[in-house]
Amino acid sequence: MLGFISARQAGLDDPLRLRRVESTRRVLSLELNKDRDVERVHGSGINTLDIEPVDGRYMLSGGSDGVIVIYDLENLSRNPNYTCRALCSVGRSHPDVHRYSVETVQWYPHDTGMFTSSSFDKTLKIWDTNTLQLADIFHFEGTVYSHHMSPIATKHCLVAVGTKSPQVQLCDLKSGSSCHILQGHRQEVLAVSWSTRHEYVLATASADNRVKIWDVRRASGCLTTLDQHNGEKSKASSEAANTAHDGRVNGLCYTNDGLYLLTIGTDDRMRLWNSSTGENTLVNYGKVCNESRKGLKFAVSCGCSPEFAFVPCGCTIAVYTVFTGELITTLRGHYNSVNCCVLQPNFQ
Repeated sequence: MLGFISARQAGLDDPLRLRRVESTRRVLSLELNKDRDVERVHGSGINTLDIEPVDGRYMLSGGSDGVIVIYDLENLSRNPNYTCRALCSVGRSHPDVHRYSVETVQWYPHDTGMFTSSSFDKTLKIWDTNTLQLADIFHFEGTVYSHHMSPIATKHCLVAVGTKSPQVQLCDLKSGSSCHILQGHRQEVLAVSWSTRHEYVLATASADNRVKIWDVRRASGCLTTLDQHNGEKSKASSEAANTAHDGRVNGLCYTNDGLYLLTIGTDDRMRLWNSSTGENTLVNYGKVCNESRKGLKFAVSCGCSPEFAFVPCGCTIAVYTVFTGELITTLRGHYNSVNCCVLQPNFQ
């Protein structure tokens, strides 16, 4: 480490190199933190987490009881032993609380004044953080499995929503209406994710074993349907119908540069795709245990070399190198199945 710092001081090294080396070292030495804890508010399972991207200070959580909690992750006391306090919550007594399980929560990407939540009660809700009051609500005909706002969009305010319907819904926060429908899947849409590189490009994963990439400006919408065999199966065979997995696809995550897309299916496989060509890179991660009946939320590191994927796996989190498929370590500490994980990029 001293060598890196002196090389940085002497101008021999790129400033990013020191940062990348330190981020990688921290990820490789991850273990259960004995000094920090998070206040326990939820009375039942937690399905979803999101850390706001502006300062990385506030975290949202959504529970299977419909409750949403906001935590402050910052240690203002400077004591080594610290519990991250819950600042406020949308509890069971709140008039607008979700009636059933909250499946996804997400901060508005550009400031912490607003956040979104979606639930099995067939709604997507837009919240004012300061008052904890509803700013808007969208109703759907089926259960909502997943929603996502683009982290980089400057020209649109679209929320992509995956529901029990095979159609992907696009909701416009500016107009307050469901402005567009993407048709092409044959079964429910379990996961949606906007590209981290192109603001109009969206990936969707479905129970029909397929992953589709869309450009929402195009009338036809669908750019490509990912094919695990890269088109090598005979066109006559029934297997050639461009499936990404041999089971329901319930997890999607773009790398931070947006050049690659990771997908997870109930065939216990994780696949890495070139996001511009749609090609399966054929990286072998081995068996990636996935027993989730709904969406699986996993995370990818930022600014490491190599980059890592953090995947809930039973009651542990498996850490893989993204481009080689090597299982680096397994994070243990939970006593029951892990539903989601999120990485705080400032501190790894």
